[in-house]
Amino acid sequence: MASTACFLHHHALSTAAASSRTHGLLPTVRPVVRAQAKQGDTVKESATAVSRRVALTVLVGTAAVGTKVSPADAAYGEAANVFGKPKTNTDFLPYEGDGFKVLIPSKWNPSKEVEYPGQVLRYEDNFDSLTNITVTVTPTDKKSITDYGSPEQFLAQVDYLLGKQTYASSTEAEGGFDPNAVATANILESSTPVIGGKQYYNISVLTRTADGDEGGKHQLITAAVQDGKLYICKVQAGDKRWFKGARKFGGKHQLITAAVQDGKLYICKVQAGDKRWFKGARKFVESTANSFNLA
Repeated sequence: MASTACFLHHHALSTAAASSRTHGLLPTVRPVVRAQAKQGDTVKESATAVSRRVALTVLVGTAAVGTKVSPADAAYGEAANVFGKPKTNTDFLPYEGDGFKVLIPSKWNPSKEVEYPGQVLRYEDNFDSLTNITVTVTPTDKKSITDYGSPEQFLAQVDYLLGKQTYASSTEAEGGFDPNAVATANILESSTPVIGGKQYYNISVLTRTADGDEGGKHQLITAAVQDGKLYICKVQAGDKRWFKGARKFGGKHQLITAAVQDGKLYICKVQAGDKRWFKGARKFVESTANSFNLA
């Protein structure tokens, strides 16, 4: 197969090392104080101040030595102990397209495959091309995503995102499939959030095929309309990667986000195969789908 979000860093040494260093420094401090005490009050006060500063340094050093951190953190050196290191989300990388923004999992690579009309972006998992994200932008005469009707009605108008059944022979009704049907799509949930004054549709769909490929796919779809364009972001992952360790569902996971702007329909689709869904792909798919916004 990552958000797209200040640490103090110290060198990690053993407790024994900390103890030995502390005792090694203290004898050096004490003789200075005793020697300067014979040279008058002014020198004594100066030496005392110096000894206090050194003692304080020893205490600070001891505290730092006793702090355990990862080797990567220790590599930043002493400067990092003072200023700290800002946290960064290395799981995701920000992507800015024409009119939209989205976070891409850092271990996904760009793909040249074109699946849908108006597709402007496609990234896929390094280890499983079934887990991927697509963004489409198409012209529209709608002023808002709500002009397409309910989320369910909107999905019916862009059902090509879920794939088409190509098998035409007769089949028995079994395994949850109707007679002569070898593919199904079920809406698990939908929402209509308003973000930055823009209306969005979020739809979670589980698609399954009779051949049991990847156990199915979870697809998260986010859609919105802006400036005459429909934006749709679809993120997809396999069912097994969606519910790690669970076997309740079987299907393909696809997340689709859509919006209209400037007379164009923008669609972002992210999907993952069933096996990768169970292995943690759900985190990346949902984070990626939820990050999609119109610019």
